[in-house]
Amino acid sequence: MAMPTAAELEAARERLLPDVLPGPDDPPLRVLFCGINPGLVSAATGHHFARPGNRFWPVLHDSGFTPRLLHPEEQGELPGWGLGITNMAARPTARAAELTDAELLEGGAVLRALVERLRPTWLAVVGLGAYRTAFADRGALVGAQEPALGATRIWVLPNPSGLNAHWSRAELAEEFARLQAAAF
Repeated sequence: MAMPTAAELEAARERLLPDVLPGPDDPPLRVLFCGINPGLVSAATGHHFARPGNRFWPVLHDSGFTPRLLHPEEQGELPGWGLGITNMAARPTARAAELTDAELLEGGAVLRALVERLRPTWLAVVGLGAYRTAFADRGALVGAQEPALGATRIWVLPNPSGLNAHWSRAELAEEFARLQAAAF
């Protein structure tokens, strides 16, 4: 996949990135991964977690969620394994820090409605700070959360962005694997 040009990245600020959700012939949604918001590379390419250096796809494989390493353009395979992707906030940005708390709070409300409609077994929020803001839970830690959203349990995962140097790929994979064991 070729990197978008500077002009394409700037134009991506106006694009919406569609969710990856199951169709009628797919198995039930076991885990709905929720990113913070689309990065500009993701919005430009139309693929979630597409920026080089983002560890989402390698960690998804390392942790046992997928039988092989997927590339962002293969995101459409996820529903066949009971997986999906959405975002907390729809607005594409170069960095998640560009989002306002109001956008995250609004995104949390939209996310709750999506979860109520889809009823995944687990909602996996990828980004502790975004979860704390959107769900008004400043004391949340990585891992399973209480309360649930109806029948849907919540698990907060660390952000796999290459900008999150606090977590190594191995540590990310270990945390994702904890969720994978709980979900499957």
